[in-house]
Amino acid sequence: MVARNANIDLNLLTALDALLEEQSVTAAADRLGLSGPAMSRALGRIRRTIGDPVLVRAGRHMVPTPRALEIRAEVRRLVEAAHGVLAPTAPADPARLARVFTINANDLFVTSLGPRLVARVAEEAPQVVLRFLGESHVDVPLLRDGAADLELGVIDSREPEIRREELFVDRNVAVVRAGHPLTTGKLTARRFADASHLNFSRRGRLTGPVDAALAARGLRRKVIATVPTFAASLMMIRDSDAVGLTSERAGVATVRGLGLRMLPIPLELPPMTMEMAWHPRQEADAGHRWLRGLVRETALESLREAPPGAV
Repeated sequence: MVARNANIDLNLLTALDALLEEQSVTAAADRLGLSGPAMSRALGRIRRTIGDPVLVRAGRHMVPTPRALEIRAEVRRLVEAAHGVLAPTAPADPARLARVFTINANDLFVTSLGPRLVARVAEEAPQVVLRFLGESHVDVPLLRDGAADLELGVIDSREPEIRREELFVDRNVAVVRAGHPLTTGKLTARRFADASHLNFSRRGRLTGPVDAALAARGLRRKVIATVPTFAASLMMIRDSDAVGLTSERAGVATVRGLGLRMLPIPLELPPMTMEMAWHPRQEADAGHRWLRGLVRETALESLREAPPGAV
């Protein structure tokens, strides 16, 4: 069994490749941007490491030894492989990409951006499959654990290493059925509070920023139910007098597609920053970069169709 030398300087491979290619210490030094003495020292170290002269003088020239000729092709292959490993990742070719990407997102994002995103993927990368995960009622570090490749929505992750990118800023608006009493007359904070309300919350929360804003005015709303998904809330709103919530820009296409109405809420509410997030281990991955770019483009296309103040 041959012992491995953990102290071998792998930079010697590059020097050896240049020496075998140029068969001249001076020319090899010029090729690598080194001084002549530095290349001579490298040749000395190579000789001691492999136990062979490598290059010997023949008149005014240097010629490779049999051992050098034997290893020349392998040395070239190893240097090229190292350059390939250390070179920047080439952009992914979507047409040849065959992967399953798992996206964790609330169904507001899935219903609003999902159809357009799936269509773009099918067109550009027919071998790619998107797997959407519904949000859990408990916080799980899916990005850190590798269970998801990308997260979309209002990101409340507390993991400091997670990378984030803002897609757009949105705001809450009310959503009601066509012909709802709130669609006529001025919508005041009191009229809004006096209506029956339906929440959608993955954690089953009955209160939120709307309630804090109402409380600041001495008002309180009546929440008659909470459901875990945006889609379920819209189905219930469509067939009742309940008032629901959606985001103005992300939810507009879905709401209008169901024939529902969006109304501005007469309260000062905090904006919602919609982001995408991923783990740093996928920062440079070519396929993942392509997916992030596609999500970014899809979000921008959707926003052009639903500018601020669309209600």
